Amino acid sequence: MGLYRILLVDDEEEVRRGIIRKMEWEKLGFEVAGDAENGEEALEKVEQLQPDVVITDIRMPYMDGLTLTKRIRAKYPSIRVLIFSGYDDFEYAQQAIKLHVTEYILKPVNVEELSEILTRVRENLDEEIKQRRDIDSLRESYLGNLPILRELFLNDLVRGVADMDAVESKLGEYDIDILDACRWVAAVIHVERAQTLTLPRELVPISVRGLVEDSLRGSYRFALFNSVDEITVIAAIDEDNTQTGLSNLLHDICKECRRMLEVSVTIGVGYSCETLPEISHSYQSAMDALGYRAIVGMGGPIYINDVEPVGRGKLQFGDRDEEELVAAVKFGTPEKICSVIRDLTVRMEDAKVHARQYQVYMLSIANCLIRLMQQYDLDIDEMFDSSAQYAQVMEGICRREEFADRISEIACRMNEAMNQERDNTTRRVIQEAKEYIREHFSEPELSVETLCRHLHMSPAYFSTVFKKETGQAYVNYLTEVRLKKAVELLNETDDKTYMIAQKVGYQEQNYFSYVFKKRYGVSPTKYRGTQSERAAEA
Repeated sequence: MGLYRILLVDDEEEVRRGIIRKMEWEKLGFEVAGDAENGEEALEKVEQLQPDVVITDIRMPYMDGLTLTKRIRAKYPSIRVLIFSGYDDFEYAQQAIKLHVTEYILKPVNVEELSEILTRVRENLDEEIKQRRDIDSLRESYLGNLPILRELFLNDLVRGVADMDAVESKLGEYDIDILDACRWVAAVIHVERAQTLTLPRELVPISVRGLVEDSLRGSYRFALFNSVDEITVIAAIDEDNTQTGLSNLLHDICKECRRMLEVSVTIGVGYSCETLPEISHSYQSAMDALGYRAIVGMGGPIYINDVEPVGRGKLQFGDRDEEELVAAVKFGTPEKICSVIRDLTVRMEDAKVHARQYQVYMLSIANCLIRLMQQYDLDIDEMFDSSAQYAQVMEGICRREEFADRISEIACRMNEAMNQERDNTTRRVIQEAKEYIREHFSEPELSVETLCRHLHMSPAYFSTVFKKETGQAYVNYLTEVRLKKAVELLNETDDKTYMIAQKVGYQEQNYFSYVFKKRYGVSPTKYRGTQSERAAEA
């Protein structure tokens, strides 16, 4: 384990320095990441330094140790907090216990006692990390979650978002025997709602799934799993069984569900596919088949081949294809964009369809990009490089051999423009944030959460982009704005210090003076006096 980071908080500098100097930190497994004089400063440093442990005095100006602990617990619950108290007060101890303080330590504390306490804290942190990393425990947890992981993987497979390079190893890992088939078929089983049920409603899907599993076992290799509100089957068609035989079994399953469970089920059966990566298309066509049950009737299998023309869907730019292409253009690298487009266009090489369907397919891809251009207000002529090129792409849409290169070039140009626009948007948001701070810095309750509600952004994302764009944390920027205004008021008005403190957003004059002195090296009063002397000399 590495050294754990400690933040030490006490309003007495001698106490902080004494503790830092006397303790053998590295030997105890710690390093002092920083120190703070009060709770307000400590909160800022917690955000900057990300300590593992905070040791704080209970009595401090501006924000006491219990309030600091409460704020840390709300935002950083994993940080261990140790509280020093010079007061043997049961009420303080009670509040500390409620805040889940790791240790409540009465002053004065000696080196030996604090060393023992820190040793316990380190051992506790070590044990927590060990448990997180323990291989046997992780393996046991993995095995316990294996059924869930298996279902998630199969759902990703039929949705077309699984890593196809890892599919074979995952099927082996989850003991799913459907590889090396002649063809595959997806079927989706929908349990119809009934007014009266023999079984409790929550047990119906389990019973149906068990019946399906028993019916298919021994005749077909298959994977059976829950997907959304349905039960999905991926059946492997081998040389020694047929799709017709599977159809007969599905008919029998519907009949047995009515007879044995008194439940009506409808099964949507998709197109067969010759490669496992295409199972997502089979699944989607099975879902499409289910959509016809209000027309065809419920309580039996519905085959997509029966309700839609043969060949339909063999070369189709579907919703998932569009989602993948849009995601690549919006967030991907040029390599990812070209890879997605190559995968889309390579389908045309093996498709046995009418020439018009090739054209419709390519038009669908081009139309997807054009809609994206309109959504992000991109100039179509710029994206196509010129209005002439736009006309050429549209006119030459049937030239499959040129389509991938042309459309990839356009998609990459869109990606570059969208990244630029995203950067510009971020800069505009940061500029708006700065303007908001300048307008509202006098409000003591101005926080990153308040600002983000105005900007409609999450505090975590805003904090990241704000620091990236400005080079400083939000709190530091706000403090800088407030102190610059304070300097301006000290130079140009005769306002009392407490009035200036209130005008720049500090409720407590003492804390304002503390922050001011820390920034400029002198108190506000002395700063004003120095400025007056300089003016008189001039």
